[in-house]
Amino acid sequence: MSTLGSFIWSIADQLRGPYRPNQYGTVILPFTILRRLDCVLEPDRAAVRELAASYENPNRLKVEVKKATGRTFYNTSNYEFANLLADADGLADNLADYIDRFSADVDVFEYFDFKKEILALEKAGLLREIVKSFGAVDLHPGVVSNADMGDAFEYVIRKFNEAANETSGDHYTPRDAIRLLVDLLFAEKDADLSEGGIIRSLYDPTAGTGGMLSLAEEHLLTQNPDAKLSLYGQEYNPQSYAICKSDLIAKGHDATNIAFGNTLTDDAFKGRQFDYCMSNPPYGVDWKQYAKAVKKERDSAGPYGRFAPGLPAISDGQMLFLLHLTHKMRAPEDGGGRVGIIMNSAPLFNGAAETGPSNIRRWLLEKDLVEAIVALPTNMFFNTGIPTCIWILDNSKRPDRQGKVQLIDATSFWTKMRKSLGSKNREISNDDRAKIVQLYADFEGADPDLSKVLRNEAFGYWSISVERPQLDEGGRPVVDRKGNPKADSKKRDTENVPFTYGSSTAGAAGEQEVVQAYFDAEVKPHVPDAWIDWSKIKTGYEIPFARHFFKYVPPRPLAEIDADLEKQIAKIIELLREVEK
Repeated sequence: MSTLGSFIWSIADQLRGPYRPNQYGTVILPFTILRRLDCVLEPDRAAVRELAASYENPNRLKVEVKKATGRTFYNTSNYEFANLLADADGLADNLADYIDRFSADVDVFEYFDFKKEILALEKAGLLREIVKSFGAVDLHPGVVSNADMGDAFEYVIRKFNEAANETSGDHYTPRDAIRLLVDLLFAEKDADLSEGGIIRSLYDPTAGTGGMLSLAEEHLLTQNPDAKLSLYGQEYNPQSYAICKSDLIAKGHDATNIAFGNTLTDDAFKGRQFDYCMSNPPYGVDWKQYAKAVKKERDSAGPYGRFAPGLPAISDGQMLFLLHLTHKMRAPEDGGGRVGIIMNSAPLFNGAAETGPSNIRRWLLEKDLVEAIVALPTNMFFNTGIPTCIWILDNSKRPDRQGKVQLIDATSFWTKMRKSLGSKNREISNDDRAKIVQLYADFEGADPDLSKVLRNEAFGYWSISVERPQLDEGGRPVVDRKGNPKADSKKRDTENVPFTYGSSTAGAAGEQEVVQAYFDAEVKPHVPDAWIDWSKIKTGYEIPFARHFFKYVPPRPLAEIDADLEKQIAKIIELLREVEK
């Protein structure tokens, strides 16, 4: 729990009455952002005011402020938290002036409709007390680190959403899950990341409040303080966007790198590619309202468009983000790119052969983009207890990983939390995370009970239609004019034939040979009158994670079960005798 966050949220008690609990966040969040920026700007406030008096052109002023302070944003108002209360009658107007005089790239307060809230607070007689309370919170960067500030934001958002009866998982990802994702994302290129003065780019198309971007930067700077990570993100929730952008602005990042809007319908960074991409898209959310735009883009963009490989079921759009991220990876000839994405388990296996999801998996595996998939513990997230996985993609795998996928079962690597947060009652500790990352690093030398390395073709299969004849009243097959048996649709069955059946691969033996061998060995002995309809054969891909880690537990010996039953029967008989007495 964030102590700072709980303190900030406690200020909301002053809103009780005129505001309902589900409205608290519309006041608390923008005031928290404003106070943070106020503290960040404080050391150079006088210098910036002097520069503002000399340079009226905002573009020139921005350049001069950057030279003088190192910051990419500024505020030219004569007001600040320290003097706002001096003019009690003009407080609302002065606060509005303060907001208006931020540089143009600080547009975050518009997304809270903050000026409207200021007037509402004044009308309710609450504005002075709220300003006074936030003025007493010390949010200077030297006192409150970026990480602690991020925790505070997330705590306030969670409380806000609990009051509004919403799902906080739409806004942010638990930090223990992010840290594991970041470690895995950067694991393969650690040597490159230690070089002096390196510049890398990181992109999150579902940026939320910016937690993933911030923790990734923290990780890189811990390894290499001289490194520079340019952060990019897009977010469609107005409040989350405002928090993300203001947080990154306060850290000195380019404000134009954080865009507002729906990534699926309007890619704000079209044509851009990145060294690293990461995301935790919403699970199980339908994209029906975006379907027309997505399909139109797919049809017009052609075979190299971001949605060309296929479209998932309309009820779950997370694979659209998976495809989007592969489109954003820096090209191999330019150094390559890596992707880390958290999804639920459905994209591993949903969809039959040659449906959208299967075709997406086929494209990813045949392009050799999937490097590793890590199954996470359940109850890791605030709004769901369902199984989740981290997918790591790489378009420039090192030689020993080429043509292979590493599956890691990390479902047992968790520590129970002292207090649950929504559905989250488990977390991945530092030790847990280190063990998972070590499994990844050990690759083919890792514990086989926890890590499997499989060739890409191990996930492919042919779906075949097995037909059986119609029978007449005498039990004889019904034939057509050419003497061929007619198929009985009620007896039709489907079989999935692995590419690797009989230790053969599609390349070595060929589709028809492998399918026929499977049919002869696995089907024909049980239904001698069956045949394959070769016109209906389809190619599919799935990643049956649980099957690869299944451990057979033999049943108890019959004699042991009988002995237990005899004991229970004896107890029952003894109890009946007691009743009869």
